[in-house]
Amino acid sequence: MAAPHPERWIRVTPEGLYCEPGDFHIDPALPVPRAVVSHGHSDHARPGHGAVLATPETLAIMTARLGEGRAGESQVPLRYHEPLVQKGVRITLVPAGHVLGSAQVVLEWEGSRLVVSGDYKRQPDPTCAPFEPVPCDVFVTEATFALPVFRHPPAEQEIRRLLESVALFPERAHLVGCYALGKCQRLIATLRQAGWDRPLYLHGAQASMCALYERFGIGLGELRPVPRPQKRGESVLPGEIVLAPPSAEASPWARRLADPVTALASGWMRVRQRAKARGVELPLIVSDHADWDDLLATIAEVGAPEVWVTHGREEALIHALAGRGVRGRALHLLGRDEDETAEDTAAPEDAEATA
Repeated sequence: MAAPHPERWIRVTPEGLYCEPGDFHIDPALPVPRAVVSHGHSDHARPGHGAVLATPETLAIMTARLGEGRAGESQVPLRYHEPLVQKGVRITLVPAGHVLGSAQVVLEWEGSRLVVSGDYKRQPDPTCAPFEPVPCDVFVTEATFALPVFRHPPAEQEIRRLLESVALFPERAHLVGCYALGKCQRLIATLRQAGWDRPLYLHGAQASMCALYERFGIGLGELRPVPRPQKRGESVLPGEIVLAPPSAEASPWARRLADPVTALASGWMRVRQRAKARGVELPLIVSDHADWDDLLATIAEVGAPEVWVTHGREEALIHALAGRGVRGRALHLLGRDEDETAEDTAAPEDAEATA
């Protein structure tokens, strides 16, 4: 007997992607009795669920961000490559390479296999396990940067540009806007690899997640809170690098820094108009999502004859796949954040609030 096509047992509901025989949702946008969560960003990891299955790292991130008791009434930690069977559906979590603990959700039922990628990238990242391609019948992918214009350079190249700017303007601080979860820690680790062994300075909103990474064995070196000026009218940290949420660049908090060079780390910085509109002096093209080439290469690697697209530039990706003999389908899932420059959690304005 032929294995059932995934569209017979996986469907889109108002809450999100639902596995019918296993009776659970994957990254649901609304509270559900049972959720499998791919990673800790708030457009995937939401409060109010009954039971939550995720990697131990993702569960820790959810608890840190949502608060005790809000990351599921019960939690089921599942390590990479350790399968669990739920009502006949085999669930396996495999690294996605997006942030610490991020996972692809591999579902197998009656000989049919579907892989939900979550968000993912293929570039090296010293702060999380690398993406592992899994052959499947249907691959469910994001398409955040699914246009040929989006080709991300190596992160090391962008960090060199940052360090060259620091050397060129030693009298100015460099304020780098970045996500508190994943992007911040990746930038720190890449700076360390590039030889920056001086302290790095953090907005208070970045500190707790960096501490969590350290608890999971990801060394980030010396990190300090941004100090207050000792006298009115003084500025601080000339020649230093400060990491903060993107919104901090326009806040009164940033005025304490010495004539800061504003930088923003995002795949969207490939689009010059975006950088110009935000007043970014130093756009850094550093993304935690797959670019156009990596999306196509990943889909070729997993060998799925059919690809479902959760969000992003669905039409461009589906059109490109059709030319390669792969059937594409847009799921139009709601509640996914496509803007890397938006913050995925509210951040306090003052560093000392949570330093």
